[in-house]
Amino acid sequence: MLTLYIINTCDTCRKARNALEEKGIPFKTHDLRKDGLSASLLEHILKRVPLLEALNKRSKTWRDLPQEEKDSLDATSARRLFLEQPTLLKRPLLEVDDDTILVGYRDGDYDSLSG
Repeated sequence: MLTLYIINTCDTCRKARNALEEKGIPFKTHDLRKDGLSASLLEHILKRVPLLEALNKRSKTWRDLPQEEKDSLDATSARRLFLEQPTLLKRPLLEVDDDTILVGYRDGDYDSLSG
């Protein structure tokens, strides 16, 4: 079964969820804020999504970080920030199989998926 990692208040996450429901594709959701983001789940995601691709630089959380923290970002500090502030992960994240997680959502992104 597919897993859709979301933040419940995210409009794009709602669109992705609606797209899956409209196609009749079974999936489960994991709210990164409510259900949490553990270190093991983060590593699971980062093994499938490059760190910089996973970083949501359009988020208010990113914009509010001190500039020196952004400038000195490395793999270790990024992991720490993701765990402290899960909204720094781009979303939605759709885990389609053991090796693939799709990042973000635009209309038509899930057209190739089948229920």
